[in-house]
Amino acid sequence: MKETGMRYHYTDTEMKELLSTMVMLIDTREQQNKHITDYFDSKKISYKTKKLDYGDYSAYLPKNVEMGIQRDVYFPAAIERKNSVDELVATIKERIRFENELIRAHSSPFALMVEDPNGYQNIITGHYRSQYNAKALLASLKSFETRYGFQTVFIAPHTAGNYLYYHFYYTIRNALK
Repeated sequence: MKETGMRYHYTDTEMKELLSTMVMLIDTREQQNKHITDYFDSKKISYKTKKLDYGDYSAYLPKNVEMGIQRDVYFPAAIERKNSVDELVATIKERIRFENELIRAHSSPFALMVEDPNGYQNIITGHYRSQYNAKALLASLKSFETRYGFQTVFIAPHTAGNYLYYHFYYTIRNALK
């Protein structure tokens, strides 16, 4: 670890060591995520449940005095997970609650992850259970994205754990550079 001014610069080896201690955080209200925790378990990725102020997932680096980290370091980044386009539609229809969460997350890197690899196509073609008009749904989603500076990603459920881990891995890695 090399100190320049007030900031440390970790070597690649130190960075790799630090990132290997990353702990995934799962909001206590998160449900139906066994496929995600199974992925974490299979890859020996540490995780804890904790009440999060916004989002369903986040991550932190635990205290590591030898590496200059005097206490647990939490990163202001979060991912909100929806298990389907149907759940996304229900969330967007609850505009006030959803927007309040976006307001809380606004100053942090935030992403919305929808477990449906064809989700965008399903939105624009109206392939979901709700009677919510497809154009109106897309307009609401895109308006929220641009107003609050986040992206929506559509992925297959079996890749969700991988997506979450690497999203936070590189978020933290870039924060440490």
